[in-house]
Amino acid sequence: MIYVVATLTIKPGSLDALRGPAAACIAETRKEKGCIAYELFESLGDPDKLVFIEKWETREDLTAHSKQPHLLAWRDASAPHLIKREIEVVHPEKVERF
Repeated sequence: MIYVVATLTIKPGSLDALRGPAAACIAETRKEKGCIAYELFESLGDPDKLVFIEKWETREDLTAHSKQPHLLAWRDASAPHLIKREIEVVHPEKVERF
């Protein structure tokens, strides 16, 4: 099992524009093979910070997720609003950072 922590810094005032596309991506992702949990959290201290917390059965399932149309649609929708994206993939033996 692996975990993903994806922290997004968005442009001020962008949150409302991202709620719909994020909800659509989350709903479809939860149907994917190997997805155990997929949640989006808004920072209480910084309205321009979002954090996805994901739990996947295998790295292969996560890799397949990265190619899904709903994730690509989310990336397209969020791109104009994104300042920074940091991703950590946490395995039992290591952490990948992107």
